[in-house]
Amino acid sequence: MNEFSRLPEAEELEQSVATRRKAWPWLAGVAVIALAGVAWFELSGRATGPVAQAAVPPAPVTISRPLVRDVDTRIGFLGQFSAVDRVELRAQVGGTLAEIHFQDGQIVHQGDLLFVIDPTPYEIKLAQATAQLEAAQSSFALASSQLVRAQTLKRSDFGTAEAVDQRTSEVGAAQAAIDDAKAQIRDAQFDIDHSRIVAPFSGRIGAHQVSVGNLIAGSRFASSPTTVLATLVSLDPIHLDFDMSESDFLTFSRQRAGNPGGLADKVDISLSDETRFTRQGTLEFVDNALDRSSGTIHARALVSNPDLFLTPGQFARLRLAVAPAAPTVLVPDASVLLDQSQHIVLTVDADGTVVPKPVETGDLRGGLRVIRSGLAADDRVIIDGIVRAAPGGKVTPQDGAIDYSAASDGQS
Repeated sequence: MNEFSRLPEAEELEQSVATRRKAWPWLAGVAVIALAGVAWFELSGRATGPVAQAAVPPAPVTISRPLVRDVDTRIGFLGQFSAVDRVELRAQVGGTLAEIHFQDGQIVHQGDLLFVIDPTPYEIKLAQATAQLEAAQSSFALASSQLVRAQTLKRSDFGTAEAVDQRTSEVGAAQAAIDDAKAQIRDAQFDIDHSRIVAPFSGRIGAHQVSVGNLIAGSRFASSPTTVLATLVSLDPIHLDFDMSESDFLTFSRQRAGNPGGLADKVDISLSDETRFTRQGTLEFVDNALDRSSGTIHARALVSNPDLFLTPGQFARLRLAVAPAAPTVLVPDASVLLDQSQHIVLTVDADGTVVPKPVETGDLRGGLRVIRSGLAADDRVIIDGIVRAAPGGKVTPQDGAIDYSAASDGQS
């Protein structure tokens, strides 16, 4: 019974094992085909990769040889305008301020009346001095008459020598009184004249510091306290002050020593909101010693200001020529790149390789950057397409041209 009951199960097990044995070769074949496909894909990708890369041409760039123009050597500075003449208006006489004859910030001219201090006390003083002069003159006339009489009596032996001497002394005293009275008159007249304060030179006056009715402290001596009435500054011409560093001063001195009389002391000036150096001035002063604390030396230029546009305190840039014109290498300013602490210019070699060259730069001339060193006249400089060029990479150079604008030579 038991053997016959197990026969169906044994048959099923044998059939399952047989089925699996038949499937194994088919599965192995599928696996082999899959592995062969992966291997072929990798090999075909490696074989076609360099071909695809070689098919992309190098990036195009525009190149040109740098321009060479005769330009002079200049040094740039930052300066500040100051007045040639500046004065604090103070009274030489005291009293009550009676009149103000200007508007704050007005342009005034030499001799214009600005302030009037009440002259009444000084007019009284003048009247007193005049009366003293008249009294002294009367005394002198009397003393002179008495002296003549005494001399006549002495010659007729009716007078004495002592009387003559006394009358002579009285004449001298009367003459001294006249001189003193005249001095008192001049003193009183001086006070009256200086109660009217006028502009000592032409310029722009500031705000008045006192109002009508204020009591003014005045004095003829600088050591005594006085009241500041207003401030007056001259405007035409005007000074432009600046400081040279020691290195700039050495460059300036060496170049000028090598070209005595060859350069005019002219400076080009540009205001803070201007892009061109349209104003000119004349270098008129260089100090006789360097400041030990800052390592700079003070210098000053004189600038004409006929329209009174320039104001003391304004800042300006200025350029000072220190050497005559000489051949100089110029490239577009966009071709000069900043690489950390140095400037570089990208050039293209004969085989199309990008070669960076460190350069020393100068200012702008004709819209182009001055290259002081590091670049040869026959170098091929990239002037367009710099973003597509990488140092050491390949590019496709195309010839271009650099434009020099003489009209823009006044740019900063």
